[in-house]
Amino acid sequence: MAQSSSSLASIPTCYATVSIGTPDTPLEQKLEAIAGAGFKGIELGFPNLLSFASKHHGRDVKPQDFNTLCDASKQIKRLCEENRLKIVMLQPFSNFEGWEEGSEGREDAFRRAEGWIRIMEAIGTDMLQVGSTDTPSAISSLDYLASDLQKLADLLGSHNFRLAYENWCWATHAPDWKDVWEIVQKVDRPNVGLCLDTFQTAGGEWADPTTASGLIEREGGREALEKQFRTSLEIMSRTIPKEKIYILQISDAYKPKTPLDPQPDESGTRPRSRWSSCLRPLPFDGGYLPVVDVAKAVLKTGFRGWLSTEVFDGGPDGSDNDWKDMKAYAKKAMSCHKKLLQEISN
Repeated sequence: MAQSSSSLASIPTCYATVSIGTPDTPLEQKLEAIAGAGFKGIELGFPNLLSFASKHHGRDVKPQDFNTLCDASKQIKRLCEENRLKIVMLQPFSNFEGWEEGSEGREDAFRRAEGWIRIMEAIGTDMLQVGSTDTPSAISSLDYLASDLQKLADLLGSHNFRLAYENWCWATHAPDWKDVWEIVQKVDRPNVGLCLDTFQTAGGEWADPTTASGLIEREGGREALEKQFRTSLEIMSRTIPKEKIYILQISDAYKPKTPLDPQPDESGTRPRSRWSSCLRPLPFDGGYLPVVDVAKAVLKTGFRGWLSTEVFDGGPDGSDNDWKDMKAYAKKAMSCHKKLLQEISN
């Protein structure tokens, strides 16, 4: 599909609340900055919901205190209405699929699902982002993973809610877009689609934070890598129906100054997950991933839904947590969004 500037102009923009300020920054200030920059919606991050609920109820609200979280959600809904922001999606719902039958993990996953659905009702959103599980013990069968997601889709479907499945590039069994697309096809539910992400795609198939070059190093060198990546994006553009893409998240990545240890850290966190947590800036702001190429491939499907800024920007060394001017950062994010669309149309 042609990438004309006129066809791109109508694409709605949103911003993830976890991608501005700190977890302790008042949500009211985050929403004001996002709306002031011209974004039309938000992805509500669960950590921000927890922080908001704890502040407004004067105590430490736990992740499964769903009665209190639903009450806080109603307050957030009103704040978003005041700022004319649509709550596009609740995120991130993680480590749901792949637990063994009868395990505590499986019981917890379904208990969380029921609670998050209550939150979605209270907050007024119809979409739940589910990241591909990174639980080391997750069962590897894609059919088994799909069966779990079918159950979640049916729970959501009874409320007219949708499931946006995202490949996390450090996931145990579904780190690439091809993996989650195969699973979504196996799930075969009308309310299940994809959450695609420029970082997760390029960061998994093209870049590698554990090498000196910052790239995946394989036989054939850079030329072979680029050819394989281009082929992957071409297949994406040809094979995924536009209606099965629910949202596209946008971010870049800094090349680590020192290659990351390829082994999981003491908490079990894999290197790409560590990279993702604090080295993801806005496009055109110091990163090195082929963000334009990924976004162009997604839009080539005909998708014209939400483009969401989801960054985790700790500066080039990952340690800068200074958020003195959120309004200026949000405006810079909107400028980067416009530049991205301009680059695609060119």
